[in-house]
Parts: sequence; C-alpha cells; structure tokens
Amino acid sequence: MSEKFEIGSVLTGKVTGIQSYGAFVALDEKHQGLVHISEITHGFVKDIHEHLKVGDEVKVKILSIDEGAGKIGLSIRATEEEPVQEADVKAKRPRKRQAAAAITTDIELSQGFNTLKDKLQEWIDQSERDDLIKK
Repeated sequence: MSEKFEIGSVLTGKVTGIQSYGAFVALDEKHQGLVHISEITHGFVKDIHEHLKVGDEVKVKILSIDEGAGKIGLSIRATEEEPVQEADVKAKRPRKRQAAAAITTDIELSQGFNTLKDKLQEWIDQSERDDLIKK
C-alpha cells in the first residue's frame, strides 16, 4: 500500500459511505480511507450529511497510513484554505475577557496591592481612632 500512497499526498476520491463519525472515501478500486468528522471542514460539524453525500467527488490529503490494519486516515479540510474569521479581522480589539483582565491590572497597578497582613495594621489603627467612632 505504501508504494502507491504517501502521507501528505493530495488525491481525488469518491465518498462511498457516511457514518456519524466520518466518511469513507474510495481512493481507487482497491483502497479507501476514512475522513474523520473533525477533518471534514474548518469549524464544527454537527451532521456530516450537511457537508457530504455518497457519490461526491472530494479532494483529500493523506494524514496517516496503517499498513498492518489496512487503514488510511484522510482529511478534506487540510486541502482547503482556512477561512478568515471575524475574530481574526478584529484581532486588534481585545476580547471581553482580555479587556476585563487589562482593566483589573490597571486598577491594581494604580492602587497597588496590599496583602491582608499589610492591611490588618491599617485597619487596627483606623479602629482605634476616636474621630471615627460615632458617639
């Protein structure tokens, strides 16, 4: 098998079967491989049937070859350019969590950080001041 197929090769195959975990693709008359559901396309795939059907011709990349088991691991998404996502376009703007962390960091830097031990004496001193005690 390895003399005919090499890891990293890009071939055209035909979808011969679809299961919940992936699609079987015939590479020639004797060999077929499996495109795992995670390798169908970029992004999340809930239902393979939304992307493929039996008989479709697809371009696949060989990811792995297990000669002992006679299995070939394939990927469709590895043959496609990853789409530019909105988050990539707005990369200059920090995400909400990053922004919140930045705000917290700025506040801590402006006020300083005191441990409980440091603050304890300050609180004791404040509690002993007569002008703070309401009569």
